[in-house]
Amino acid sequence: MKRKAIAVLTAAAMGAMTLAGAVMAGDVANSEKPLVWFNRQPSNSTTGELDMDALSFNESTYYVGFDANQGAELQGQMIADYIEANIDSIDQNGDGVIGYVLAIGDIGHNDSIARTRGVRKALGTGIEGEDGNIDPTPVGTNVDGSSKSVQDGTLSIGGTDYTVRELASQEMKNSAGATWDAATAGNAISTWSASFGDQIDVVVSNNDGMGMAMFNGWSQENGRPTFGYDANSDAVAAIADGYGGTISQHADVQAYLTLRVLRNLLDGVDIDTGIGTADDAGNVLSDTDYKYNEEERSYYALNLAVTAENYEDFLDSTVVYGPVSNQLDESASPKKKVWLDIYNSADNFLGSTYMPLLQNYDDLLNLEVEYVQGDGQTESNITNRLADPGAYDAYAINMVKTDNAASYTALLG
Repeated sequence: MKRKAIAVLTAAAMGAMTLAGAVMAGDVANSEKPLVWFNRQPSNSTTGELDMDALSFNESTYYVGFDANQGAELQGQMIADYIEANIDSIDQNGDGVIGYVLAIGDIGHNDSIARTRGVRKALGTGIEGEDGNIDPTPVGTNVDGSSKSVQDGTLSIGGTDYTVRELASQEMKNSAGATWDAATAGNAISTWSASFGDQIDVVVSNNDGMGMAMFNGWSQENGRPTFGYDANSDAVAAIADGYGGTISQHADVQAYLTLRVLRNLLDGVDIDTGIGTADDAGNVLSDTDYKYNEEERSYYALNLAVTAENYEDFLDSTVVYGPVSNQLDESASPKKKVWLDIYNSADNFLGSTYMPLLQNYDDLLNLEVEYVQGDGQTESNITNRLADPGAYDAYAINMVKTDNAASYTALLG
């Protein structure tokens, strides 16, 4: 069944795009080979400014991810809608304040920043900074509502105004430096619940890995809805047991685009082939599946809300997307070797959803992919395993930190 996305294509017409500097078979300098950054967009971790040097490393460089702002707003609205639909029972201790706690993944990651902002915007708890953007800073604890990084929000439901408060939030970073850490989130909910558990009405997380740690550790047993992001299979299944909802990044589309862009660059065909324009096998995406930003050289999958109403459609997150599931002809798209890394072997979304999808698509696209998994802490744990870049026809890179693109491009010359 084809899933329907909520947003629509906003980029300029894709059909006019042609491939400049196509990478053809033969001897090619490493610095000229196709390169796709994915999942972690090269950017300044403090300002969020895109690293255009990395995004335009050569004429065959692109980024593949998802629309972080659209997904963040979708998550925030999903939570607000849930509160409205359950307003008669959501305030567990009857104190008149709808309190939530927030697990933040990585304070220097644009996606995490966007999700924190999206929740605070929807719930009215965000405070705009001088730049006009909502402050994404973790508050620590804020049980009394005195934090300067957030404010008490108000939701008007059925003619009544309800106070919403971010009771606590923190970056889930473990002692070794790994972020988006599920175990740290599990410890955090234990601490928060022991201190002010009767005030927690909703649990929110920047991803499902942390969300499920909090759900399994406390909120399920205590009847608190938990909201995550990524639509991991375990989180989707947990909706039947009280997990409030999650957001699908359309990982099936992202994984396809990650390898499809490389395939097109390697074949020297129009970059839109099998994306916005059907290929010879019939693979094609619709404008409700993704958008392209030419200026940013970036493809973005569009997000989908997964709730109690539709979760059964998302129970297996590793199934390839029907419209782009057709095998390519090897005579036209011959075998090529790709080096691809996953920044953290312990990352639940990348490990249990994204990589299995990539492994399903690589055969369909006639790509021999070497998968390397890092420790989530240092770039060198990954880059040290790219000892011979010349052995590969293309590269797909998932950085530990979004600032560190040069650690990889330096290896390619």
